[in-house]
Amino acid sequence: MTVKTSISLTDAQEAYARGLVEQGRYPSLSAVLQQGLEMLRSETEAKDAEIAALRALLEERAKGEFISMEEGRKQTERMIAEFNERDLYDDEL
Repeated sequence: MTVKTSISLTDAQEAYARGLVEQGRYPSLSAVLQQGLEMLRSETEAKDAEIAALRALLEERAKGEFISMEEGRKQTERMIAEFNERDLYDDEL
């Protein structure tokens, strides 16, 4: 089903849309606007899904075990030391 509606475009938007029709890329101004809305809907749905996935990940992580700042620093220092040791060995090769 299609619904007729009235919209307002800037001069630049109207010229661009008409240019697409004149180039034969779309059969009408309505088709240009319909495609644009479909692209916007698709983009919005993808962003919404990404945000939902990130929220779920954060919620799952929040349920997990936390370590203290001190333990976090110790783990970071160990990782840096291990990296530096490996880097020294690699330079000798």
